[in-house]
Amino acid sequence: MKWYFVASLLTVLTSSQGILTTLSQSNGGYKYDYATVPFLAEVFKLLVSSVLLWRELKRVPPPKMTMEWRTIRLYPIPSIIYLIHNNVQFATLTYVDTSTYQIMGNLKIVTTGILFRLFLKRKLSNLQWMAIVLLAVGTTTSQVKGCGEASCDSLFSSPIQGYMLGVLSACLSALAGVYTEYLMKKNNDSLYWQNVQLYTFGAIFNLGRIVFDDFRSGFEKGPWWQRLFNGYTITTWLVVLNLGSTGLLVSWLMKFADNIVKVYSTSMAMLLTMILSIYLFNFKPTLQLFLGIIICMMSLHMYFAPPTMLIDFPSTTKANSEDVIEISVDRRTDS
Repeated sequence: MKWYFVASLLTVLTSSQGILTTLSQSNGGYKYDYATVPFLAEVFKLLVSSVLLWRELKRVPPPKMTMEWRTIRLYPIPSIIYLIHNNVQFATLTYVDTSTYQIMGNLKIVTTGILFRLFLKRKLSNLQWMAIVLLAVGTTTSQVKGCGEASCDSLFSSPIQGYMLGVLSACLSALAGVYTEYLMKKNNDSLYWQNVQLYTFGAIFNLGRIVFDDFRSGFEKGPWWQRLFNGYTITTWLVVLNLGSTGLLVSWLMKFADNIVKVYSTSMAMLLTMILSIYLFNFKPTLQLFLGIIICMMSLHMYFAPPTMLIDFPSTTKANSEDVIEISVDRRTDS
């Protein structure tokens, strides 16, 4: 499969995730335990990856599977980072409102580019850096509300702790993505074998969260295995299926593309969700939304356009003294 096909499919699935989650609500709330959705999604991804790995093992030659402990022990780290990230998200929302949190979440676009360059040693051109910054500006512009709205004044009125936690959340999100890409490209192991390891630990950590919630609530609603499917409807199962499929596509992009492609896919999904909300939930489009879409389209063109269509900024490095001497000698020889 081509990366742009997978990225487009990821955009569609990611945009529909929020819509399906909203449709799964009943009277403004959830009849099911929302913590069970990520757990079942991890189990779904684990089952799909196991079946695909089993089919791959029947081929000749068999796929490469590294089973050394020093390699396997690296796979719980993304789950630990995401676990910390989720707690930081919760803490951030205690200091800032939802609109400010969404806008600050766009920092992960820039932090992903920075960590992508530092840890994976991937060089980006000047135009690509400008495109990444434009993408962050475009997504932020689309989320800024009009000054006539009640939350307009709350954007820069939150405590400093909220902004610090927001920056930390963006860095953790970028770190988890970059580290996952590092794991996927560390060796030539089968993608499905790598997924089995990732999702095994992901399921364990998500189950641990559910068990922790049981102990914290004093088993008020019963143990987790008795209420695992309570309140589930067809829409809820679609949420689980959508979340699991999204994770499988992300792992494919981490293996055969990179984090920047994933960032563009998820950012475009946010804009697509806003557009679909106009027809599904009577969302009123704003001038900021249209400006954000235009800026994001410009960013998309700048980053992925063929080099022959764009002229990069020239390097500002000064010529070495040896190069100057060589040029002067050549000129004398020619004369």
